Formats: sequence, C-alpha cells, structure tokens
Amino acid sequence: MTSAVKIAYHISAFSWYAFIVNCLASKDGEDLPAGIFVYGGPWKYLTFLNLLLQMTLFGLAAVNDLQPGKQTESTLKKCNDFLFSVFGFPVGMFVVLLFWTIFAYDRELVYPASIDSFFPPWINHAMHTFVLPISLGEVLVQPHAYPQRKHALAALTVVGLAYLSWILWVYVSVGVWVYPLLGHFSPSGLAGFFFFNMSVVTLLYMLGEKLNNLAWRKDKAN
Repeated sequence: MTSAVKIAYHISAFSWYAFIVNCLASKDGEDLPAGIFVYGGPWKYLTFLNLLLQMTLFGLAAVNDLQPGKQTESTLKKCNDFLFSVFGFPVGMFVVLLFWTIFAYDRELVYPASIDSFFPPWINHAMHTFVLPISLGEVLVQPHAYPQRKHALAALTVVGLAYLSWILWVYVSVGVWVYPLLGHFSPSGLAGFFFFNMSVVTLLYMLGEKLNNLAWRKDKAN
C-alpha cells in the first residue's frame, strides 16, 4: 500500500469519526427522547465510546504517517497498533454485530423507535454500520504488530469489567439500564450474557489477528 493512500485513508477515517462525534455533541441541549442520556450522557453507551476510540486511533495513525523517520518503529505506531489490534478492531466489530443482531430481533431492546426522531437513519448507520468496512479497510492499509495474546486478552478483560461496572453503577444510581435489553435478564442471566459478550469479543480479537496475518503474510516473508 503506497504511503499516499495510507495517509489519505487515515486522515479520511479520522475526519469521518470526528464529524460524527461532533454531530452527536451538537445534540446536547435538544429535547431528548424519554430515557436517553439519563445519567452519564452518551458516555455510558459503548457505541459512543467506540466512536471516540476509532477517532483516536485513526488520529494517531494520521499523525504517525506524517512524521519523518522510521514510522514503523515510532512510539505512535506502537500505540496505534495496540489500540487497533486489542480494542479498535474487536470492539468495533462487536458493536456492529451485536447491535444489528438485537435490532433485527426487536429494535426496542436496543434502539427504540422513538430515537429515530432524534438520530436520523444515516447517523444510526454511521455509528453501527460503517465501523465495519472502515476497520476491515485498515487491516488492508497497513500491517499491525499484535501483542502477546495473553496480554491482549488480559487488557480486553480489564476494560470489559470496567465497562460492566460502569453499566451496573448507572443502574444502581438511577434505576435505568443503559440498554433496555438488560432489564429482561435475571441476575444469573445477566452474568451469562456478559460472559457470552466477552467470549465474542475474544473471538473477534483472534479474527483480527488472523486477518492481519493473512493480509500481510508476504510482507512478513520478505
């Protein structure tokens, strides 16, 4: 992949995510649908946190592309590799797959129809669809150095437990589940659901690692 294409891709992806985050931020102060942004605002939604993550990692990638010297050995490149491989790819894929699976079953469990008047359909797809092709494109644009799997999965587990704690704190504080779906589970059902989600994220991490190795096998051989 030529340097010019890589730079253009990273700048475009960063600009796209910055635009979407700005669009969401501009909604602050508008009349919100019932139950939306109660306590914690958008910061309690994995979708929003994922957008910030994607914007950050593509911003780092763009800055690294533009700096002189050996970019593959820079601290920025190493940081970007870690963010993309351990969090960016698996979490981004997870958001897309889980959202549309639940949406297809019963959208009221994850994205009530009342939200449509607040978030137009194109924003919904920007948050929950376009993440997938952009992440797959990044796999093809440049290779990423993956950490030892045990370290990566440990980091994913810590972040997963931190987000779970945040969700539970919101519920304990205001009695509202971040996602309506969670209110349909018993305590043991919730534990099983979260364990299932972490298992899916783990598999997506390994998928990203496999795709990276397949896409850049020739590069590694050279």
